[in-house]
Amino acid sequence: MAEIVSLARFTVPLGQQEIEVQQIEHVEGGMPLMRLRIREGKRFTIFDIDPVTASALAAVLQQWATEQGPRT
Repeated sequence: MAEIVSLARFTVPLGQQEIEVQQIEHVEGGMPLMRLRIREGKRFTIFDIDPVTASALAAVLQQWATEQGPRT
């Protein structure tokens, strides 16, 4: 059994995909995971990501966003 805690939920302006970020804690122990749930209409894409991968992904996303600069 796992405890799932919702950390964030938002809708992408272009395409209207719904993204939910969750933390997964297994009652039996083990590594916590981050779950990304992306809903596109009736279809779901789910990624369970370990802390090392989450950190690498966060760095790439932050670098890309910073390079885009402010939009007016």
